[in-house]
Amino acid sequence: MAHRMTVPGLFPPPDYAHAAIVETDRRLAFLAGAVPLDSDGKLVGPDDFVAQTEQVLANLESALAALGCGLADVVSTTVYGATQDPADLSRVWEVVRAGGLTLGPHASTLLGVACLGYTGQLVEITAVAEIP
Repeated sequence: MAHRMTVPGLFPPPDYAHAAIVETDRRLAFLAGAVPLDSDGKLVGPDDFVAQTEQVLANLESALAALGCGLADVVSTTVYGATQDPADLSRVWEVVRAGGLTLGPHASTLLGVACLGYTGQLVEITAVAEIP
């Protein structure tokens, strides 16, 4: 079972943990980046951080379900936003919070990057999950 913790003496993180410790005989899944493409491979929400984050979370949930787990089993994520504007990153994080990834809470890093793999892509999330 994963144990999530905030470290005493460090600034309390907003809706995520400083660390996730897994002491288990369960398996860990390291998921490739979930991207904002629909099932036909078309980009969802061009120029829209919120729409793309919602699609990324839906795709991440599908990948997790195929492994027999869900968002609550995620122990770590890296959230990428193709922006230099903290307001854009805040919009992404608000969707992540509302989407259930903070149920753990899990350990997370939110990054602004220059670009992502698909033309027009604004958001991507990688995850590590504990398979029950």
